[in-house]
Amino acid sequence: MNSEINAIFFIAGVGILTAVIHTVLKQSGKEEFAHWATLTGFIVIMLTVVSYISDLFDKVRDVFLSN
Repeated sequence: MNSEINAIFFIAGVGILTAVIHTVLKQSGKEEFAHWATLTGFIVIMLTVVSYISDLFDKVRDVFLSN
């Protein structure tokens, strides 16, 4: 249970940090870097979510394959 809460806080933290970096870069006139920062944050979050979905599918498969 504790790892799920940590994952939620990690995803929220990366999202907030990405938004702040994007805003700072956009305000300083570096929009291209701001878009790259947003894309990088999105990829980090998606890799985290995909790993949790993979774990979920493994657990579901174990439930149905264990006789």
